[in-house]
Amino acid sequence: MKEYFSRFAVPHSEPMIVMSQIAIVVVCIAIVAGVTYFKKWGYLWKEWLTTVDHKKIGIMYILSALLMLFRGGADALLMRAQTSMPANGLLDGQHYNEIFTTHGVVMILFMAMPFVIGLMNVVIPLQIGARDVAFPRLNALSFWLFFFGAMLFNISFVVGGSPDAGWTAYFPLASNDFSTSVGMNYYAIAIQIAGIGTLMTGINFITTILKMRAPGMKLMKMPMFTWSILITNVIIVFAFPVLTVALALMTMDRLFGTQFFTMANGGMDMLWANLFWVWGHPEVYIVVLPAFGIYSEIISTFARRNLYGYKSMVYSMVAISALSFLVWAHHFYTMGHGVMVNGIFSVTTMAIAVPTGVKMFNWLLTLYKGKIEFKVPMLWAMAFIPIFLIGGVTGVMLAMASADYQYHNTMFLVAHFHYVLIPGTVFAVLAGFTYWWPKIFGFSLSEKIGKWSFWFIAISFNVTFFPMFITGLNGQARRMYTYSESTGFGPLNFLSFIGAIGMAIGFALIVYNIYWSTRYAPRHVTEDPWNARSLEWATHSPVPAYNFAITPTVESTQAFWDAKEEGKELFRGKYEPIHMPSNSGLPFIMSVIFFVFGFSMVFGMWIPAIISALGIFACMAYRSFEKDHGYHISVEEIMETEKKCEVLSHENGPLTAK
Repeated sequence: MKEYFSRFAVPHSEPMIVMSQIAIVVVCIAIVAGVTYFKKWGYLWKEWLTTVDHKKIGIMYILSALLMLFRGGADALLMRAQTSMPANGLLDGQHYNEIFTTHGVVMILFMAMPFVIGLMNVVIPLQIGARDVAFPRLNALSFWLFFFGAMLFNISFVVGGSPDAGWTAYFPLASNDFSTSVGMNYYAIAIQIAGIGTLMTGINFITTILKMRAPGMKLMKMPMFTWSILITNVIIVFAFPVLTVALALMTMDRLFGTQFFTMANGGMDMLWANLFWVWGHPEVYIVVLPAFGIYSEIISTFARRNLYGYKSMVYSMVAISALSFLVWAHHFYTMGHGVMVNGIFSVTTMAIAVPTGVKMFNWLLTLYKGKIEFKVPMLWAMAFIPIFLIGGVTGVMLAMASADYQYHNTMFLVAHFHYVLIPGTVFAVLAGFTYWWPKIFGFSLSEKIGKWSFWFIAISFNVTFFPMFITGLNGQARRMYTYSESTGFGPLNFLSFIGAIGMAIGFALIVYNIYWSTRYAPRHVTEDPWNARSLEWATHSPVPAYNFAITPTVESTQAFWDAKEEGKELFRGKYEPIHMPSNSGLPFIMSVIFFVFGFSMVFGMWIPAIISALGIFACMAYRSFEKDHGYHISVEEIMETEKKCEVLSHENGPLTAK
């Protein structure tokens, strides 16, 4: 495989691609130079690179997700530009293949997943009254494995060549015969590294939620977001091992000449499709179920009502999680299954719409007779309902196996997928990002700029993707980089391109909102800017390192709201010393070694790969003998911090329910 290194070290020669590569290198050099000039390496190491604080880890997940949002968004703009007119020469077929492959992987695995996990990290310990997650160092390792997996994947754009077999990586397209660069090696190994981190996150948060809840918080008293995260992480623990095995087999096929997924010699290309979608369809619900939890929190807060049908919401999420593992073959109705198999998976696919419909009705009934306030988070939640409904209805159309012969591999499917995932995940994480921003940073984002960004994205989204339903029904195939003028697809595709530009403006406004609010928003501790209902608002903003000076006692599903409205006591007892885990550089160092190992494997450089593999095992051995005594926060330090926060609260906003 060493010939890959010499042949594909500079994969592209087109000026636009070369300029992009140069820009990436220049930005990286500028960042390193800036940190060095301002002498911030020590600060970064002590406060961020070695942190085990769930809140800081959550912030790093969210920052990484925003970075990947713009990385994947650039790919989307290039695709829309290429297909905006017939016979366009902006990209050739190979570059288009690479762009739609990396767009799918980046947006789902390196944007949606980390955004959800970032909000999960920040909010869940606060919602259940815990001081951190169950395994803080494992949490740090999870983040850094994800981060370096994402960086390894994105390096393919600069060195070696990007993956080009689609984000689903179907064989034989992903084999050495049809994908001759190292791009699919990057795919297999980078996603494997990031996936190991995600699997660790699943184990960590299941343990955290089951074992570290505040006194009185039984399972059926947990906030709905916490319920959605518990169920999501159960799916992660069951689904991600399948992806781990599939990627390991792909790696062996590409690097060692095995034939698990070949067309001959005992291999079976459909084995990959089955393994991929056994993970892939639950993955859709891994990013959608947390969104359901976010919307439940927001709709209840801004309708000023308790969530309607709490138990039915929980049971419907459990039903969705179970059914998500029983629908995978609907992704290949047209690939040779018999009538019986197609019929069974058609029924299970339609059945999953039932518990999803239950949730829709519960949200609408929560709104019924509510005192609705249309703040930015609520706007995202309200836009979600009709747009996601279109995605769901078209999903039922695709679930009909016989009709799918018309829809399959057309732009109709692309439109459906985006009508599910963008309102079902992107709108949700942006809503949650805005909703919990004051809790994270102690000040609010601009409502005015937030509403501008919302309307740009919500309107432009429909302008971008609704025309694809029409062109898909008229026969436009997905993954085509060009088409003739006689097809008549040009005007609607150009309209989609205009919509994509509008979405880009909306996302740019979100970044501007962060910049403007950070510089000009009033700096004060805002304990409860929304009249929120869940326990995470019962501590100071921004949250102290220890989260809660006294562990709260919970008596209802709306603990914070009831404490305010009914005068219930959340905090019983007295201040006591708090033990906190100490920072550790081992997760970062171990993940760097994983990165070196992955890069060496991509190019078949076996000696560096073996050395780095030994380094990984050495880190594991060192950790097994390491003693982590942590550190104590004394009563005096707690009282000083609490006094400072309460003075700020008296001066600038209402006190928490203490």
